[in-house]
Amino acid sequence: MPLKIVYKPYTLHFRNEARTSRGALTQKTSWLIKITDSDKPGIEGYGECGPLPGLSVDDIPDYEPQLAAVCDLFNDMDLDVFPFNLGIILDQVIPQHLPSVRFGVEMALLDIMNGGERVQFKNAFSRGESGILMNGLIWMGSYENMAAQVEDKLNQGFSTLKMKVGAINFDQECRILESIRKRFDKENITLRVDANGAFEADNVGDKLTRLAEFDLHSIEQPVRPGQHQLMQELCISSPIPVALDEELIGIFDYREKFAMLKKLMPPFIILKPTLLGGFRHTAEWIEIANRLNIGWWITSALESNIGLSAIAQFTASYNNPLPQGLGTGQLYTNNFESPLSVENGCLIYDKSRSPVQPLF
Repeated sequence: MPLKIVYKPYTLHFRNEARTSRGALTQKTSWLIKITDSDKPGIEGYGECGPLPGLSVDDIPDYEPQLAAVCDLFNDMDLDVFPFNLGIILDQVIPQHLPSVRFGVEMALLDIMNGGERVQFKNAFSRGESGILMNGLIWMGSYENMAAQVEDKLNQGFSTLKMKVGAINFDQECRILESIRKRFDKENITLRVDANGAFEADNVGDKLTRLAEFDLHSIEQPVRPGQHQLMQELCISSPIPVALDEELIGIFDYREKFAMLKKLMPPFIILKPTLLGGFRHTAEWIEIANRLNIGWWITSALESNIGLSAIAQFTASYNNPLPQGLGTGQLYTNNFESPLSVENGCLIYDKSRSPVQPLF
């Protein structure tokens, strides 16, 4: 199976400005990967390499030349790929400092090994037999905008809401949480918040105490990553269960993953395959978390519908009962056709909605 790989950049445009505590985005570039097999003309495997600006390890100025070098090496090696050697090939061809490239190439290889049908993981979800429970994401914005988003998510049937905090006035963010809690207790609506590392050592305690008034399920990354002593203390003492997110980025060695989680022992970790280096690395985090009795869920990282579909299929392989964070497919004005839809707070896969056709 002599395989060849090519890529093409694709710029995605947001319907509305996407704001986090790290800044605002109006567009995002992904590089689509296509792998073909000269012995099987017409069968194509697709992947998506989409580093997240300001967050990914490989958000670097020379990203495209490095991606091109990976593709050249891949093509020169005249590879055959099978399930047993997939990890070896990825390690040989892709440097660790390019996790989003590893994600895209791994995704495309899984696709072509499964016949080029945009199915990376065969399970009940990708057969359209079951859905994935999700949280409804509330993006940062004005008080009025965020309040409107809350109403929209409630009308869509979400029973878990995740709100970004740390960018607008903290009192206004608390007012929104308070308004939800006045209408719904924690038995009816679960609330998560994501600070994206916005709080500082001298105010995180007071902010967590204030937020705890709203019976929150968890808070993602309350302080910037790399402050292990502070984070360890927060994981023990926080009145709201802490979930690590950015803290995981850039760690690729299994022993380092285990040592970090063993030291911090967070109640939860958040997993983004694009940022972590693909599905095999994500599976390692899950295996370690399960060993240490740490809860986890998977979140997309602003991928197009191409990457989002693969992440959803991977997520469904684990039957995790916690709501997942996969609802980014509607963010863009120029997204690709997708088999994914949201019904009553669940992500559904319907292959008939997105016939398989060449992307480029």
